[in-house]
Amino acid sequence: MLNAIHILGQVIFGGYFIWQGILHFMNHRDYTDYAMMNKVPMPGVAVHVTGILLILGGLGVFFNMYTTIALILLIIFLIPVTVIMHSFWKSDNPGEKAAQKVAFLKNMALLGATLLLFQF
Repeated sequence: MLNAIHILGQVIFGGYFIWQGILHFMNHRDYTDYAMMNKVPMPGVAVHVTGILLILGGLGVFFNMYTTIALILLIIFLIPVTVIMHSFWKSDNPGEKAAQKVAFLKNMALLGATLLLFQF
């Protein structure tokens, strides 16, 4: 039973990152505009690179392969994106501030879960 639950967790967690990575390519223009708005250097390239990090990291978790590398890729994505793209403390607009705080906290929870998966 625990093995089935673990596999379900891999599918959900890994699948989430795979889907988010695919969205980086499907909605490249929108993501690039958002990155540009947040003053990300080379925003178009950054969106492609982060999409690749998400897909590769998600696939590693999903298939339980190269897990340490996959988790490192996800951490490389999560830390800068959380701080740069969801810096709620910079917003004066209450609605925007609330939305960015939710995204920031969601990413922090994903980062925490990613760290929990490390096997030493």
